[in-house]
Amino acid sequence: MTDAGQEPRWLDQDEMRAWRNYVTAAAMLEDRLHRELQTGHGLSLADYELMVRLSEQPGCSMRMSQLADDVASSKSRVSHQVARMEREGLLHRRECDQDGRGVLAELTDRGLQALKTAAPTHVNGVRDHMIDLLTAEEQEVLAKVFDRVKAHLRSLDG
Repeated sequence: MTDAGQEPRWLDQDEMRAWRNYVTAAAMLEDRLHRELQTGHGLSLADYELMVRLSEQPGCSMRMSQLADDVASSKSRVSHQVARMEREGLLHRRECDQDGRGVLAELTDRGLQALKTAAPTHVNGVRDHMIDLLTAEEQEVLAKVFDRVKAHLRSLDG
């Protein structure tokens, strides 16, 4: 970080190219994957991500706060999203049995079926638009880079 009066470390040409390519490609990839899920299955990419996270948990459920952390979103945004998905019959919420204070989001049978139906579309899109364009070495570098970025950003949040 720089002090308020200190000159920033401006990006050089190569750094700017890396940054701009990341920003543009990430937005384009997210948009493409979203459109493929929306067109083929009536699901948003954000809804699909929540359902995947829930499907990976015992009983297809987890605390709302953990779900928000897992998808790097605010608790408020996830709460609104889950409420909408609950109205659509994809999820439901219930009190946590352990302490009665927490709220769990749980994938319904309908939600699990929607996920199973949409998963091939999403996986094919991820492969076609990213994974298969990279060598195994590039995939490893990308994973390490974003592990580091994610860890850094999470450390800033305390």
